[in-house]
Amino acid sequence: MNLTHRLCCLATLFVVSGASQTLWADAPMVYTQSVERVPSSGVPESITGTVDEPASPADAPVPRWIWGADLGKVYFVKKTFTGPVKKAVLQLTCDNEFSAQVNGQKVAAGSEWAQSSLVDITKYVVEGENTLLTEIKNLDSVGGFVARLTIHRPDGSIERFVTDESWLLAEKADAAEWAKPQIIAKLGDSPWGDVFNQASVATGTFNTLPGFQVERLFTVPKDQLGSWVCIAFDNKGRLIASDQETKGLCRVTLPAPGSSDPVKVERLTVAISGAQGLLYAFDSLYVTVNGGIGSGLYRCRDTNGDDQFDEVTKLHVFRGGGEHGPHALRLSPDGKSIYCLAGNHTRPPFEPKDLADMPEAERAKFASRLPMNWNEDHLLPRQWDANGHAVGILAPGGWIAKTDPEGKTWEIVSSGYRNAYDMDFNADGELFAYDADMEYDFGSPWYRPTRVSHAVSGSEFGWRSGTSKWPKYFLDSLPELIDIGPGCPVGVTFGYGAKFPAKYQNALYICDWTFGTMYAIHITPRGASYSATKEEFLSRTPLPLTDVVVAPDGTLCFTIGGRGTQSELYRVVYTGKESTEPAVQKNTTTVHLHDLRKKLEGFHAKQADPKPAVDLAFPNLNHPDRFIRYAARIALENQPTDSWREMVLGSTAPFQVINGVAGLARVGGDSALRHRLIETLDKLNWSTLTHVQRIELLRAYELIGIRLGEFDEADRLLVIKKLDERFPAVQLPGGNDPVVQTQLDELNRELANLLVYLRAPGISTKIAALLTAPPRQIAPDYGNLASRNAGYGATLNAVQKNHPDSQQMHYAFALRNLKSGWTMEDRKAFFNWFNTARTWSGGASYPGFLRNMDNDAWNNATDQEKLAIEAFGARKPVLPPELPKPDGPGRDWSLDSVMSAVGAELKERDYEHGKKMFAAARCVLCHRFDGEGGATGPELTQLAGRFSAKDMAEAIIDPNKVVPDLFRASVVTTKSGQVYTGRIASETADSITIITNPEDATKFVTIALSEIESRTISNTSQMPKDLLKSLNEEEVLDLMAFLLSKGNKQSPMFKR
Repeated sequence: MNLTHRLCCLATLFVVSGASQTLWADAPMVYTQSVERVPSSGVPESITGTVDEPASPADAPVPRWIWGADLGKVYFVKKTFTGPVKKAVLQLTCDNEFSAQVNGQKVAAGSEWAQSSLVDITKYVVEGENTLLTEIKNLDSVGGFVARLTIHRPDGSIERFVTDESWLLAEKADAAEWAKPQIIAKLGDSPWGDVFNQASVATGTFNTLPGFQVERLFTVPKDQLGSWVCIAFDNKGRLIASDQETKGLCRVTLPAPGSSDPVKVERLTVAISGAQGLLYAFDSLYVTVNGGIGSGLYRCRDTNGDDQFDEVTKLHVFRGGGEHGPHALRLSPDGKSIYCLAGNHTRPPFEPKDLADMPEAERAKFASRLPMNWNEDHLLPRQWDANGHAVGILAPGGWIAKTDPEGKTWEIVSSGYRNAYDMDFNADGELFAYDADMEYDFGSPWYRPTRVSHAVSGSEFGWRSGTSKWPKYFLDSLPELIDIGPGCPVGVTFGYGAKFPAKYQNALYICDWTFGTMYAIHITPRGASYSATKEEFLSRTPLPLTDVVVAPDGTLCFTIGGRGTQSELYRVVYTGKESTEPAVQKNTTTVHLHDLRKKLEGFHAKQADPKPAVDLAFPNLNHPDRFIRYAARIALENQPTDSWREMVLGSTAPFQVINGVAGLARVGGDSALRHRLIETLDKLNWSTLTHVQRIELLRAYELIGIRLGEFDEADRLLVIKKLDERFPAVQLPGGNDPVVQTQLDELNRELANLLVYLRAPGISTKIAALLTAPPRQIAPDYGNLASRNAGYGATLNAVQKNHPDSQQMHYAFALRNLKSGWTMEDRKAFFNWFNTARTWSGGASYPGFLRNMDNDAWNNATDQEKLAIEAFGARKPVLPPELPKPDGPGRDWSLDSVMSAVGAELKERDYEHGKKMFAAARCVLCHRFDGEGGATGPELTQLAGRFSAKDMAEAIIDPNKVVPDLFRASVVTTKSGQVYTGRIASETADSITIITNPEDATKFVTIALSEIESRTISNTSQMPKDLLKSLNEEEVLDLMAFLLSKGNKQSPMFKR
């Protein structure tokens, strides 16, 4: 099939008849649950931790942990009691999962045994006999269920029912015969402790702003409906929700706030799942599918009026998937188009190089508001991520595009994102997206926190892989609206339609999955864009948020779940006293600047007559507002350079010259143009330029070298003469202004880059002096964020306490590229700096970045220089760290022998010895635990939350039994007969990159697709089978306890 046919004939109709019913024949189609008001700090009376219940007296019955005879079976536990009651309070938990109902109405559910549920069940109790029925499920070698029902009688007496032999147990809810349970332990015994006296409600309380109450609407049965990651409302006010994997779509009918009606959840019969974007528009449900039946944009329709989607059409194929694949969908403000957002592992809807071969009629269906000349645009050589993430992923990175309701025409609107998951339009019709950080980069000069960006027409936000992320001050990109901090961006929505106070109706709500926080972003017009502040709107630990949307009834609905975790649906209701009348606010203060920017954006395409575009855009290259200068330059880059080149070269206005030269460099030219551009920049007087003009001038020089080729000798010397004396820029004696220092740091970074690139005489000595200066370890303040996620928080805490000097790291990164002009003292200062830098704490890739920087500088030296460097002690030979050795003697461990050694529980183990065995068994080379270790394998800190001891032992002993898709190796055979086995780190339209050594992610090979003969998925794990073979029993037990500890040295497993 030729390329044109492949790009343009992408609509495929799938007829959905009985397939979906076969797929879900083993599960109910309709579910109901009652709305439950949950503790919320913004409404103190909702916090039921004390629940008006007196403490249990000393002689009160002690609950027993109970179970059936088989820990592997699911059981139902029943207890009957009589009404009437004045009040009834139920506290319960289960190792591992439970779902409880009173008289058929669901009242509680949980999957974290350490967090018991405390529920007021009064409204479910009737006069006469009542039945408390709880389904319990165990997932590992230890199981137990414990409960206490406290009844306050109308006469003032109190009656307590606790789990004991009087409770009944069966394998079915409607069993004819019920038996006594087995007693496992009493409340307070090991391994659980007194879970009823550990502030269970406090840990489950939502931190909300005053007047905001959270209600639990639905606890998703994971085995049947999966884990919900995406929600949207249909045209009838019903919520559509999607599982992240293969459990399909559900439709939720919500009761009005304050109603006693239950929540109704219907499983939809349409055979589609894995949605990370949902939009109901044009009488259809649009779905962005990420994986599953194939990444793409799908349209679901009800063609026969039975209120079920019976037609599924694939409108467009997306090349890419996974967590960095295609995501959100939004209806355009004019209601005529659909906006689609995708992460950086998803290629754009079309490749610019392919358009030339298309017939004109087909080519007209594809456009870009950015000039289609995107590139990496880094002056000095990049280092790919030291742990192999996104190796080979190139510009434009993540993108936003606009399409029609049929998915036939595509226009790229914005690019340069890492992995923005969701976006929304404000009342002015302006688009905002919430983009991801790269946590492996913590501490480095190229780390960019999660950020909200104003996604204007033609915008570029500068994400590039590895060390090449653009700083916010590059003139060929736009800055973020606001930095949020570390996290994992998920759902986004404006609060329009919410029955909230005016401030919160106009807020942008953004969700962070990692640290369980929903922020309210308050946006204010500023110039041609906006400024913003952030406010924590809602949080809890844990709270893996996935999506958020305003309901037609004025509440704010959100989901938690993702990555297979327990999913729940909640809503936020305002119960305070402020007015909730509609108060949508539009820009009234800077309308003229917004209008000018939008007028310029109207020329973000090639014009038949370029004159109107040039007449408007060229003067605005000199505008003081950055967003207007940017829009003007993009307008010019879309027009023939002959229509505006000489105007730029003849100008003397600083902004106009700098931005015009940058634009000419970006659209390309020859060495003659390069020389003219350098001469034009040289006419600008550095001393009269503002800081912004200086930093943009340096970027313009960089773009000339990047886009038009290496400077010739005359131009090189001309630029050195202009810039060399400016470096390093320092504050005046006695100056200590942090704003000025930040500006000087920015200038010095780009001056260092340019002067190393130009091989300026003495640059190594200047930078070496900066590397020997006292370090400035300036850590950002992220508050208590780290405490909200033990796994990620360990690394974040370490970085905040011992942050690298990012400025010095940038200098070292630049200097590593210099191949000549070093003195031996410079070499000593450079290589000695690494000894200090290695004592600092960074993200997972920080040690690898340092190692690779060190190696680059070493490899750029000649053999003779290397001999001298080591002879004079400037650099010691770098050897791999020696892993500790186990004492042994080892044995051939089997699953049975490991579990026999583990027994009923792990106790009196040694945490530090287990950590040592983690290294001795080579686990540390591929796996990160509590902030330390490699990253080519899964992060293991939170292993105990997902795996039992048996699961973990089985995964170590038989790694081939279950190999997660994300870590499955591929076997690639080339046409020349070469065979490569390893994880595919990235895939582009032309090539794939494979990590060939799981213990060293910097060992990779890139293969052109045209050279591949075959490619298959390996069923064999890259993890060796005999990792435990050299360990004795004590060493195995300490390793198991370490892996199950979640990094907690105070775990009962280690108490002696």
